[in-house]
Amino acid sequence: MELSGTQVLVTGGGITGQSVLAALAQLGATATLCDDDPAVATLDTSTAAEHITDYALVITSPGFRPTAPVLAAAAAAGVPIWGDVELAWRLDASGHYGPPRRWLAVTGTNGKTTTTSMLHAMLTAAGLDARLCGNIGNPVLDVLREPSKSSALLAVELSSFQLHWAPSLRPEAGVVLNIAEDHLDWHGSMADYAAAKARVLHGRVAVVGLDDARAAALLDTAPAPVRVGFRLGEPAAGELGVRDGQLVDRAFANDVALAAVSSIPVPGPVGVLDALGAAALARSVGVGPDAIGRALANFRVGRHRAELVAVVDGISYVDDSKATNPHAAEASVLAYPRVVWIAGGLLKGASVDEAVVRIASRLVGAVLIGRDRGKVAEALSRHAPDVPVVELVTGEDADMHATAESRVTPVTRVVALPGEPSGSRVMAAAVAAARDLAAPGDTVLLAPAGASFDQFSGYADRGDAFAAAVRATPR
Repeated sequence: MELSGTQVLVTGGGITGQSVLAALAQLGATATLCDDDPAVATLDTSTAAEHITDYALVITSPGFRPTAPVLAAAAAAGVPIWGDVELAWRLDASGHYGPPRRWLAVTGTNGKTTTTSMLHAMLTAAGLDARLCGNIGNPVLDVLREPSKSSALLAVELSSFQLHWAPSLRPEAGVVLNIAEDHLDWHGSMADYAAAKARVLHGRVAVVGLDDARAAALLDTAPAPVRVGFRLGEPAAGELGVRDGQLVDRAFANDVALAAVSSIPVPGPVGVLDALGAAALARSVGVGPDAIGRALANFRVGRHRAELVAVVDGISYVDDSKATNPHAAEASVLAYPRVVWIAGGLLKGASVDEAVVRIASRLVGAVLIGRDRGKVAEALSRHAPDVPVVELVTGEDADMHATAESRVTPVTRVVALPGEPSGSRVMAAAVAAARDLAAPGDTVLLAPAGASFDQFSGYADRGDAFAAAVRATPR
């Protein structure tokens, strides 16, 4: 890990890139930042690719795909490519920042942030010195570089992008919650996506969600000496699960009740699974049942994650804007008996058909927005043809579909919003349409199944627009 004087290329000038630059400066490396935004860096990625042999190492921000020209050039020239997590892991393991920390790593298609937050709450409830970092909170490098706040344990949320660029990672314990179609436009295949997720299972303890077939399949081949599963049902030996309304540990103890299912504040089966995944990692470092129970009882769900915004005229309005893929949207819908579903956005190469099949019986209506709304509409027409659908069209599509006639199914209604309306205007129209479809006792649920960048600056912006529209709903 001697990088003093080494020529290092850093790709991406966002939060991750700035964190890497700060770490490299302390190491005495000669770092060059490239980014296609001239306000961020003076060297663009094309120029960097042309001069890639000038560098001994590339450290990339996680959003850069392996096929990005600058990274493809580095790979062809034999220049090593690390991510910020790889750099952090190597520095920490080498003792550069003092005694190496114990990393507890959380990944999965859905539930990463809630599970990591629950884990951190369990660690601190047990009086352990722990920090929350990675894809949630501060970058791992920033946490490691704060000696006054040095912690023995790191609760680390890791995305598939970060894991792809972290081949050396060997956490104390790691969990793969689930694996469903997501980011296929980045990874190229489900096999590569799953392989990236599986890197958290290369440490001492490997934990997987057994109710998810793709995640469960990783357990047999995990190189970790300790392998643990968790499930919604009765746990077998070596597992955590549920019995008589209690979370039960039969992996790190013979048979110990940890907490009541009723104490978990996240609705539906997904909340139970997140709690089990967090508890498995906490138990792997000796956290007792009392601390786990206290942590779950006091836990508060983060913004835009199944967040109840308001109840108006008996209709509940729930913001789950963080449900940015079909798997997450499915889990969100299944937490409620009758749902008017606000969905759409950027599907990122994922299919929504299987999710629609499983949620069809819960839907009393759907309001579709965003670029890939047509794909959701077509899935509904195939698998839930009797569900009333409102499709909000904008821009050029508004001119083509400015009639009430359906292009999908007789129960679809098209509402045209001419021009390029703001995200807030789109969401106001969506909430108004959903209100017309809902009845007292129903839930209007924003669980889009897609990313937000076609109409919003991010999932938080989308969720805020939903909340603002709900609060403006006449009472």
